[in-house]
Amino acid sequence: MKPHPLHSLFSPKHIAVIGASDRSDSAGQRLLTNLLAGSFNGKITPVNNRHKVVGGLTAYADVTKIPEPVDVAIVLTRISTLNTIFKQCAKSGIRFVMLVKTLEDVQARDRATLKRAVDKAKQLGIRVLGPSLLGLIRSNVGLNASIYNGQMHAGNLAVVSQSSALCTAMLDWASSRDIGFSTVLSLGEHTWDIDFGEILDFLVNDRATQAILLHINQVTHGRRFMSALRAAARAKPVLVIKSGHAEDEVIGYTQASRALNNSEVFSSVLARAGVLEVRSISQMFVAVKILAANYRAEGERLAIVCNGLGLGILAADTAYDMHVPLAQLTPETVAALNDALPENWSHGNPVDIIGDASPLRFRTAVKLCLDDPNVDGVLVLFSPQNGTDHLATAQMMVQLQSETQKPLLLSWMGDTKVQESRALFARSRRVHFNSPDQAIEVFQRLGRYHRNQQLLLQTPAPLTDTQLEPDYDNAHKLLALLRESQTRIVPENVSKQLLGLFGIHTNRTMLAYSEEAACEMANSIGYPVVLKIDSPDLFYKSDIDGVRLNINNEEEVRATYRQIIETAQKVKPKIHINGITVQPMYQPKHARELSVSVTRDPVFGPVITLGAGGWAGNLHQRRAIALPPLNEMLVDDMLAHTAIGHTLGQFKNMPPVDHIALRHALLRISEMVCELPEIAELEIDPFLATPEGVMALDARMVLQQGDEPLPGRYGHMAIMPYPHFLEKEMTLKDGTEVYIRPLRPEDADMVQAFVRNLSDESRYNRFMSSIKQLSQSVLVRFTQLDYDREMALVMIKEHPGGADEMLGISRYTTDPDNEVCEFAISISDDWQGRGIGYIMMNALFDVARQQGLKTMRGEILTANTGMQKLTRKLGFSIRKDPDDNSICLVEKPLIEADGA
Repeated sequence: MKPHPLHSLFSPKHIAVIGASDRSDSAGQRLLTNLLAGSFNGKITPVNNRHKVVGGLTAYADVTKIPEPVDVAIVLTRISTLNTIFKQCAKSGIRFVMLVKTLEDVQARDRATLKRAVDKAKQLGIRVLGPSLLGLIRSNVGLNASIYNGQMHAGNLAVVSQSSALCTAMLDWASSRDIGFSTVLSLGEHTWDIDFGEILDFLVNDRATQAILLHINQVTHGRRFMSALRAAARAKPVLVIKSGHAEDEVIGYTQASRALNNSEVFSSVLARAGVLEVRSISQMFVAVKILAANYRAEGERLAIVCNGLGLGILAADTAYDMHVPLAQLTPETVAALNDALPENWSHGNPVDIIGDASPLRFRTAVKLCLDDPNVDGVLVLFSPQNGTDHLATAQMMVQLQSETQKPLLLSWMGDTKVQESRALFARSRRVHFNSPDQAIEVFQRLGRYHRNQQLLLQTPAPLTDTQLEPDYDNAHKLLALLRESQTRIVPENVSKQLLGLFGIHTNRTMLAYSEEAACEMANSIGYPVVLKIDSPDLFYKSDIDGVRLNINNEEEVRATYRQIIETAQKVKPKIHINGITVQPMYQPKHARELSVSVTRDPVFGPVITLGAGGWAGNLHQRRAIALPPLNEMLVDDMLAHTAIGHTLGQFKNMPPVDHIALRHALLRISEMVCELPEIAELEIDPFLATPEGVMALDARMVLQQGDEPLPGRYGHMAIMPYPHFLEKEMTLKDGTEVYIRPLRPEDADMVQAFVRNLSDESRYNRFMSSIKQLSQSVLVRFTQLDYDREMALVMIKEHPGGADEMLGISRYTTDPDNEVCEFAISISDDWQGRGIGYIMMNALFDVARQQGLKTMRGEILTANTGMQKLTRKLGFSIRKDPDDNSICLVEKPLIEADGA
């Protein structure tokens, strides 16, 4: 497997330090000292145009004078020198430059100079890391290319931060607790070239790193960041702390846009990415201890074991306030506790085992709770009372933790009497909490992390498999007409027309331009009716009393029509009025009012908000926020996290709403947002859910500015939806009917069967190893695709009445540069020799070109002559791998093929 594109940056063999110095307390001296004092086995060369020797090493005036190849140049000089340095690095073939302390005490004009210099470096083929105020530390290769002057232990946790102060505080805190790091990187407040996405991609493949901590101040490329974060979270635990909330806001017309802030959007991004979010420095430090101790939770249900009911009740109250559910112990567990504990134990959760609890009593109760399938974690509260032994109990908990995968949270209450136990926990790397509140907060975060991991695995499948396909063509034509007419706020009746094209039920809405027309419409609809003003100058009609309900006859229609017009002109004299809409008064029984909104975040694109509708929406602030695309699991998760969600089932005297219709409508709204980038904002309120179905009673829509160019398909999304447009049917030369489509998560069993049924030779040619089947982790990785950075196409043959048969699969994975991809292909042995490989590869070329990729590469075994023949036919160049004679390297320029 070829090295990662950033391998030479993070594991260099030769470093040049431009600005290295012997001057006391200078950054050049501190960084060079750290490099020399570490266990770095590579070559270090100082660059100084005034001195021939620095730090006892031969120094050169500039990098062009260094006789040996250099992997990384570390620059500590002024911004004004960068243009010259970048040119010299390019001349010397240096591919990576790291800037350290470059932006310390500089003005705005210096930042502009830096940006121009970095842009020039990119043109010269140089990748730039930084500017950092601290530098880079890589413990597994002994590299300390930083100005940090403290100690750091080697470990398996990587830290990437936009704050050097946070990095130094973390290193100092961790050193006294024997917590170690594989990588520490201070990026600086702004990433000018190499960003979080590429760094995450490297750390995912770094064997020395088992978990990743990110501190983020700002993200500039939402899709790239999200894609890399999701890929990292699939492989390793990722923890994120975000700063700069006070600077963030989302601007728009809808109430959701006004109420929404960027921190809420970012939290929904992190949830969908499958990472653990922390909100404060103290939470971050605790979370690092949790990661270092390898704590994981498979759910949110907590059991509390204590030797004092008061302690247990206070902890239970805290859990309630934090929405952490207490576990319902199984009858078997309760029976076992009855046998083991005194008669006066609490007989429930919290499990109070009485004040004089011995170490064995503690162990028995905790072990029974840990073994209970309804329990996801156990909090142990110890109070030093007569008859207790804090140290022996602590020793038993340490031993018990090694026997379970569930979190065992320990809180030894008090101070002097339990100091020895706390020291034991520290030596054993068991996380101890000074108060139950801290422990419960951590458990809540662990449970949320587990939930986020479930959200990460959701790849929405196309709705069109089972539901009537939306009318995409007419939707695009209608939006094109609106943009041509410079429409910004879409009239209600047209907004509902667009909803109808996606199968979302709306009430009949007719636009009247006169009293007579309004009366005719009301008579045809039937009374009672609703009249609403329609104006491009109004987003909320009720702001000027522009909505009138329960109009029962023609006389009321005429009077109300005039009143609405007169009131609007009085309140807003220059208002432009399109007319008055006439709608039936829809008053179903047992209806629940919801509000569904879509707003556009400048970094992460469309965001869907779900909450209570009508006036209740102002009272119930708890709403759910999610990034599209959605699927049923994501919709159910949103409903569960709204204030109104609990009323949608059987509630008081009301029967449950039609959940199937509600889910389908929300999925259609998600699909609409994905397919129509013209929509900047959307609000449906009230959105009625009833036992008989759902209905959008009011819809407001805002379009992108007419002069703003539309992005490519799904270019406005942070998460690439399932590309249903790539599905196509075809007939092979022998008459076999097949279809090609992107791989889906639900194809996992079919992929596993495909691999098992390959011959030993075909499996070896594809995977370059003698596997018989894919491991579960590899199978998940193969089928849980991020369609933005990878693609897998499958050819399927349907068997009526039987399981579908996979005939072949082709895939590519994009390099972090987003220009080059690496392909792989495998064809069923029974279907080889029928041109399937040629078809699948050409389909893959088309997708790669649509994604803007320029080059496709691959590795083929030298003995695999059939694959070599196919790649030659497809226009690949072939050469032997200079490092491995058993492998051929193939490459095809996609742009040339496209031009041809």
